[in-house]
Amino acid sequence: MRVFVTGATGFVGSAVVRELLDSGHQVLGLARSDTSAERLAATGAKVHRGSLEDLDALRAGASAADGVIHTGFIHDFSNYAACVAIDLSAVRTLVETLAGSDRPLVISSVMSHGRTEDDVPDPADRPDLTRLPAEVTTLAAAARGVRSSVVRLPQVHGEGDHAFVPGIIAIARAKGVSAYPGDGTNGWAAVHRYDAARLFRLALENAPAGTVLHAIDDEGVPVREIAEVIGKRLDLPVKSMPVEEAGAHFGWLGRFYSSDLVGTSTLTRERFGWTPTRIGLLADLDQDYYFNQPS
Repeated sequence: MRVFVTGATGFVGSAVVRELLDSGHQVLGLARSDTSAERLAATGAKVHRGSLEDLDALRAGASAADGVIHTGFIHDFSNYAACVAIDLSAVRTLVETLAGSDRPLVISSVMSHGRTEDDVPDPADRPDLTRLPAEVTTLAAAARGVRSSVVRLPQVHGEGDHAFVPGIIAIARAKGVSAYPGDGTNGWAAVHRYDAARLFRLALENAPAGTVLHAIDDEGVPVREIAEVIGKRLDLPVKSMPVEEAGAHFGWLGRFYSSDLVGTSTLTRERFGWTPTRIGLLADLDQDYYFNQPS
């Protein structure tokens, strides 16, 4: 299958590209910069120049492919609403291009949209779920002749991670303490990037139209245990802090570190035969590459 992949050089997207190529698929990857294009070409994938804001490039990429995997997202938390709007516009463009073709469209979403695969939260009840419209748009495309599916992602870890966990490590280094909010029993579901990549491939190949899949290995790692590993590796004290002080201490990460972002993948495993095989979050966090990154 010739697969158009957005976010093809990102943390998750690059693992998806590798998984697809290793499984015999051809990849046409979206690349915005010369550097991204060079990295993508080095993998053996074909390069399609453009960005998530270039809707003509998205149409052309999807038109030239047998299926689409959309992992691209602009992670600018200082202007998150604009990033969400760009993502929704990109998803709508991909749906319009694939409508009536019965070709697969797989998009990434966030695990907080449901603790099980059958949960469909109401945006009116949870207005904070700002990426939910893209998920809803994708699932609705099943009625328009698109074999659409959504892979909800929890905390994704592995070498090359530059997201939430490295941010927490950098804050611990800067403040001289590995802190956690409250009693630290709130949990983070998690998955290794290569286990997630395999699920994207399975969704592309096999997911029926209108399917939600959960890429979850660890169902809920207590944030206190995350803080303990960080404290051990950095030789720093580990301590609790009041939840109401998390924002001041952790900045924009405070809301995420205080949240209970747990979930299950029971239905996904039963329906698609997906079994994670990589190490879990705590074991991965104890690897040197998480602590050898520049702060």
